Amino acid sequence: MSNDIAYPVFRTPDRVGALDAARRIVEYGRRADSRVSARTELRSGAEVRRVAKELPGGWFRAWEEYGEFDGVPSQDLPVLITGVRGCGLPSDPAAYEERLPVECELYGMPVGSVEDAFAAAAGPNVGEINWDGLCWPDASELDLPGESKHAEVTLLLNTRSRELDEPADDHTVLVHVRSLRIDGRQTEEPYAHWLAAQVGLTVIGPGQRW
Repeated sequence: MSNDIAYPVFRTPDRVGALDAARRIVEYGRRADSRVSARTELRSGAEVRRVAKELPGGWFRAWEEYGEFDGVPSQDLPVLITGVRGCGLPSDPAAYEERLPVECELYGMPVGSVEDAFAAAAGPNVGEINWDGLCWPDASELDLPGESKHAEVTLLLNTRSRELDEPADDHTVLVHVRSLRIDGRQTEEPYAHWLAAQVGLTVIGPGQRW
């Protein structure tokens, strides 16, 4: 089993500029079956309602206490716990005010189908757009083979952390490569630098792992 490591290659407070930079490197590795997913964490009922109007096809799921619904049949669970499309959210604001944060997610969509709408709808909330199913080419001058299993790009919105736990006033593009550590050194880091350079970007910080 192998894992990935994601290196920041672009950062800006300009949401559109960040999305454009992410798309440049996505296109470098895009395949016919590449997909995009996105998620954002909403911490007020007003934001849940607003985002649901802008993303009615988004999948909304709320926070629950550990073990809170043990033994409860699935058909009796609140729809916000099992998950519900934006167009089917409860009309009573209290239904989600009491269960914040609420996560909105779009999963496995065609590349180019949701990115603009999602980035705009996320607004001030932390979130991410992730493209996977990419394929990085060989870097023959570095004697490094291509990569498909861990070829991804992530745009972090209003945060610099893959955990989405540190709000920020800017947006960061990450390029993913295989994590391979030998003698305490990430041997694939030069590959991340090479990939960024192919589209006019550069690694600007240490890699992030889950």
